[in-house]
Amino acid sequence: MVHEECGLFGVFAGRNSDCLGTPIAELCYAGLYALQHRGQESCGIAVKNGDGITNRRDLGLVGQVFTPDVLASLGDGGRGRMAVAHTRYGTTGVNRRSNAQPFVAKHIKGSIALAHNGNLTNASQLRRALEMQGNIFHTSSDTEAIIYTIIRERLNADSIEKAVEKAMYTLQGAYSLVLMSHRKLIAVRDPHGFRPLCIGRLGDASVFASESCALSAVGAQFERDVMPGEIVVASVDGLCSITTHCGGLSSLCVFEYIYFARPDSVIDGLSVHDARVMAGEILAREHPADADVVIGVPDSGLDAALGFSRASGIPFDFGFLKNKYIARTFISPNAHDRAERVRLKLNPISTAVKGKRVVMVDDSIVRGTTSMQIIRLLREAGAVEVHIRLSCPPFLYPCYFGTDIDRSENLIAHNHTLFEIQQIIGADSIGYLPIGALAEITSGCRSGLCTACFNGHYPVDISACGEKDLFEREIDTD
Repeated sequence: MVHEECGLFGVFAGRNSDCLGTPIAELCYAGLYALQHRGQESCGIAVKNGDGITNRRDLGLVGQVFTPDVLASLGDGGRGRMAVAHTRYGTTGVNRRSNAQPFVAKHIKGSIALAHNGNLTNASQLRRALEMQGNIFHTSSDTEAIIYTIIRERLNADSIEKAVEKAMYTLQGAYSLVLMSHRKLIAVRDPHGFRPLCIGRLGDASVFASESCALSAVGAQFERDVMPGEIVVASVDGLCSITTHCGGLSSLCVFEYIYFARPDSVIDGLSVHDARVMAGEILAREHPADADVVIGVPDSGLDAALGFSRASGIPFDFGFLKNKYIARTFISPNAHDRAERVRLKLNPISTAVKGKRVVMVDDSIVRGTTSMQIIRLLREAGAVEVHIRLSCPPFLYPCYFGTDIDRSENLIAHNHTLFEIQQIIGADSIGYLPIGALAEITSGCRSGLCTACFNGHYPVDISACGEKDLFEREIDTD
């Protein structure tokens, strides 16, 4: 499986936090819970109350980190005026508590709390420049470089939003941000709009989230997406928009529709569920199979399997029971651990597949380890044939914008033919979504799309990109 994204959530209640109907920390908890699928390494909530920021971040799932006592300790019983929250899967920086977000920093003009989804392509150069200016880094995350860059601009700017606007001329790559200062909460989307971010309304409060499903989870009404390049400022005067960096070519990550986002989310005007169902319909058209049943690999394969079933006329069934208490397999550091976690996470429903020719629809194949294990489970459960269909094209190139695919040599499709992949994973046949079909399944999206992991056409210069964990290395100057 592909490694996950990060989830952002922010709330601005202004002078009257009672308009929320619930403590702001509990609201963030509910929002993060809805975004848990975007990251399962760590999570955090920072609440602004009075003159200070109370921040709690730790390794673990949202329900593990934020017990009732912890939530009550955030601010004045969690009743702050605004808050930002984050759930993380890191693509820059290893999994340790210091890399958990939000980050909070104090400077001569106040404090700032910031949460980030994405990956800077100039992170190493930016960090070196900041270190030469005397900044001391405490983490290996590129998010720390973002917060220092904004603070550097804030020292000479009239407002936090002007500091963010100036910082965006320096930041390169993918970044959606929610940040708060003493009086304002700001949502930012990079000029290409690689990562999603949307705005909702809850009473008199403004709510920001990576996906619309998180707005629904807290009872907020979806208003609109943050535009690529837009800076949205929430203050006691309401919302205002800064569009200095808007108007360029946008490139939302197409994998949001295929895998990352929850199917009940709507991103840049397009339903994730609808896009996945259409992908399944196209797979049935392009790669038909003689089979008795269509099943999907939970969770992101289910919608596409439904589409395949509808278009092919082959009955749909639930072929797996998913253990919802096991974290996603991508968190495991090596192939053996991933294989063991697959067995713990997915259990075939034998009556659905025994003695049958099965079409198994999944979102992708990265290394092939997980697919091999899932197919083996189906055969052990009695499936006589397993035909695998993928609702995205083959991964051929690395991603530098927040998806943890960093070397082509790790991608099975880059190194093997279709027939070889079929033999390696043990399938009776295999079919990928044609790359030309991406435009068809995303025809309702208001944004341009990044498909570089499939075709190598990167929307920005990647020559400055360094290794993911560059900042973990010890430097020997002796």
